[in-house]
Amino acid sequence: MSFADLELDPLLVDALTSMGLDKPTTIQQEAIPHALDGRDLMASSPTGTGKTLAFLLPAIEHMLNFPRRKPGSPRVLILTPTRELAVQIQVEATKLCKDTSLKVGAIIGGISYQTQEEVLTKNMDLVVATPGRLMEYIEQEAFDCREIEILTLDEADRMLDMGFISTMERIAEEARWRKQTFLFSATLEGKGLRQFAEKILKEPVSIESAAPRSERAKIIQWVHLADNINHKFELLKATLKKEEVQHAIVFVKTRDRLTELVTKLEEAGIKCCFLRGEMEQSKRTTAIMRFKTGKVNVLVATDVAARGIDVPEISHVINYDMPRTADIYLHRIGRTARGGRKGTAISLIEAHDVEMLAKVERYMKEPIKRRVIEGLRPNNKEAAVPAKKKRLPLKVDTKKTGVKVKSKSKKDKGKPNWAKKAAKSEK
Repeated sequence: MSFADLELDPLLVDALTSMGLDKPTTIQQEAIPHALDGRDLMASSPTGTGKTLAFLLPAIEHMLNFPRRKPGSPRVLILTPTRELAVQIQVEATKLCKDTSLKVGAIIGGISYQTQEEVLTKNMDLVVATPGRLMEYIEQEAFDCREIEILTLDEADRMLDMGFISTMERIAEEARWRKQTFLFSATLEGKGLRQFAEKILKEPVSIESAAPRSERAKIIQWVHLADNINHKFELLKATLKKEEVQHAIVFVKTRDRLTELVTKLEEAGIKCCFLRGEMEQSKRTTAIMRFKTGKVNVLVATDVAARGIDVPEISHVINYDMPRTADIYLHRIGRTARGGRKGTAISLIEAHDVEMLAKVERYMKEPIKRRVIEGLRPNNKEAAVPAKKKRLPLKVDTKKTGVKVKSKSKKDKGKPNWAKKAAKSEK
């Protein structure tokens, strides 16, 4: 399938061709037709699979098909959690609109009002914004939501994690005259996300798109078994010192773990930067720029903090800690092998990680190879996956219909306690 097969405007197809794109990805093939039919979307797809174009193309197509008669406020609003991601989306949208009369702007934190005055006061068709800064302008009555026709929430789960739920609900209410809403998320799991989606979406099409096997094949995956935390750190050091490791993201599970690991890497002479939750924007921007420009080639990050990073040259993803769920593993490794490149994903596994490793292998429907580094071979064999505990059979209590109770032995039924103790003592 080509983009032309999606019945997009020739101007968009030409723009995509100039960007070196001719075939839509899986998420684009699944989402765009429904969006062009006017449906609300609730979609998830792993990182690096083309979610941005999946919501940008139908939004721009809508504006080309139904041009406005006179200049006015934005018709398309895209909310995204971080300044970096907003800028990336703005750049992509500008490329797509280069041969059209459509105007693209951004409203993000860390920028003065004067710099963003044009976006707020002049004709604008598509605006990408971070929720906190946009809300400031809405409360000042400097931003008008009444003409918004399509509202997109990108990385919705991240915005919920960051505590923007009330802000997002308020913005959705301000844009209540819209025709469509697109909600894109790394995963559609979680009670909070689904409750939020129920409030803002109308009979949405739900799409959960996994990365195709052809894309996953570009990622070489393997496991190093570690005897303990010290052995794991030595494996990490040996890996990061290899010449082929050009840009590596090392994932950890908590901020405390991140602080500990960054300190140990610096003591070992390995330069690195880091991203963690609730990090000042200026420090976050500095860390990303140091990583992008190659001043350091190792970035240590937690899952939430790593959202919105767009560095196509990432050569390695290293799971120092395994993620909480198998789908997050897939999102992690999707940060390498982007733009047609190949990449490597390495997991450092202690005994307590084997259960999650097994879940990942079942989720991906393929085993992950085990490898060793000479001089750092594990002394212990791979731990066995813990067996699931057997539960006692349940039966329905006929006196209380629908209430399940555990089956009990009838051997001592009716005996008083003193008789039961006597019977045991005789044995």
